[in-house]
Amino acid sequence: MREDILEQLVDDHLQLQGYFTRHNLKFKPRSDHLAFSKRHDSNHSDIDVVGFHPTRLGDDRVVAVSCKSWQSGFDVRSKLEEVTQNKRRGGRESWKYFRELVEPKWSEAFVDAVEAMTGTRKFTYVLAVTAIRGDRSLWENHAPFRQAIEGNSIRVLALNDMIDGVCSNLTTTVVPSQLGRTLQLLKAAGLIGKVDPSSIGGAAQQAVAAGGGHRSPSARSGARS
Repeated sequence: MREDILEQLVDDHLQLQGYFTRHNLKFKPRSDHLAFSKRHDSNHSDIDVVGFHPTRLGDDRVVAVSCKSWQSGFDVRSKLEEVTQNKRRGGRESWKYFRELVEPKWSEAFVDAVEAMTGTRKFTYVLAVTAIRGDRSLWENHAPFRQAIEGNSIRVLALNDMIDGVCSNLTTTVVPSQLGRTLQLLKAAGLIGKVDPSSIGGAAQQAVAAGGGHRSPSARSGARS
């Protein structure tokens, strides 16, 4: 089981929909790019999860997911302002958390990496977060972000969206991940899976409560398909 719970949940969410997945796909600007800086561009970034669906057509055949496990959630308007106005967060320039949406050489490298793995430059960019605060469409429809990734679609998914999605697809067949099996047992016990969609936090709050509020530390490793 991945120790980054959000990344594991993304993986379960995609696999239960029929996607093959791979984790931590590395990318960085090519060294012959006119704007390449050896000082700033020599270290790889990575795409947390890439999903490929063998039978779907269109942008959602491939999804490229960036996971942000921020405990405070994702304030759409505030984060958009931070990135576009080059503000700092935790001592770091905010745009660097989303460099593939802001910096052209990194955008190109991101799309190149998706194409190298999947054979296509058409995909849906997904930002997976713990909780969404505000109107997600402001981020999803921000024109400069869409242009940066060659016009591909952008979606913002919250933890409760994915837990609800995973639970709705769970059957009695044992699923491959520990997190999936935990959700399976919680659903069987009636603790999750019947959630009022108007409630804030939805299934996510129930899952945390059922687990005693335990949080696993973030870590990234390996690939899975």
